[in-house]
Amino acid sequence: MNLPFLPIGAEDIDSVTLNTSDGMLFLLSAVIAVIMFGIALEMKVDDFRAVAKMPKAMAVGVAAQFICLPAITYLLTLALGFRPSIALGMILVACCPPGNISNILVYRARGNVALSLSMTALSNFLAIFLMPINIAFWGGLHPEASQILKSVDVSAIELLIDIVVLIGVPLTLGLLISSRRPGLAKKVQPLVKKFSMIFLVLFILGALIGNIGVFIHHIALVALAVFLHDTLALLLGYGIAAGFKVSEPNRRAITFEVGVRNAALGLGIALSVFEGLGGVAIVAAWWGVWDLIAGMVLSGWWAKKPTGDVEESTLEAAGGA
Repeated sequence: MNLPFLPIGAEDIDSVTLNTSDGMLFLLSAVIAVIMFGIALEMKVDDFRAVAKMPKAMAVGVAAQFICLPAITYLLTLALGFRPSIALGMILVACCPPGNISNILVYRARGNVALSLSMTALSNFLAIFLMPINIAFWGGLHPEASQILKSVDVSAIELLIDIVVLIGVPLTLGLLISSRRPGLAKKVQPLVKKFSMIFLVLFILGALIGNIGVFIHHIALVALAVFLHDTLALLLGYGIAAGFKVSEPNRRAITFEVGVRNAALGLGIALSVFEGLGGVAIVAAWWGVWDLIAGMVLSGWWAKKPTGDVEESTLEAAGGA
């Protein structure tokens, strides 16, 4: 089924492809790899050891990211009848790991930063294997989006190779440096983060200018899909954490770890693996914009709300209430 309020001509989003060149794709892949490298420079081996100290909160958060969010996203695309390429874009974003912006938002929201950092570290490494499986499974299960997967001949192995290159290699290198040369990692990381984000913004602006007609024509529908999807992801994170009765600082951390996706990674896969297909690429691009806006609003509101344990909100290591 299709939404009755689709703008005129919106149905052709499934046949639109964004204008990109091999040089642009290589540049975006390099920027994504540098972003992931910067995330890893903030990681420590202790972030992974902390999993044992927060088993309940970690298990809830990881399950929400890799099981619940893709499943609920799939149901949302069916219930609202979004176009196949938009549905696939939503599934792609839902399968992405969180980015390090989630850690900043958790800190701003007076949540458990230690939990957020640990979840970001664990989720990004799990995503190397779980992300291609999730995309292939949920995308293949969708009655219409599955046809796109077949038409572009996407396989889990191909996705795995791309994700190993974009996530696995830079994360491993960054973690090695942060573990063996912590002083160097501390000096380099702020510069890596700053310049990689600047280049990413410039790339997105360049892609927008180069495809301005496509964006203007389809942004209303994509904005609706992303708004509903992002809202659902944030509610899922908080709701599942509250359902398992974890503490308020941990609930806020889990909310952003589930609700904030690495849209840059999603955009890179959309442009390379899915060949810039309209709905997939535009959803990933707009998600990165809206995700930051929604995250800043929510974290700003939470910053004014007590957690019930304000003094320990960034140090708490217990998974329970």
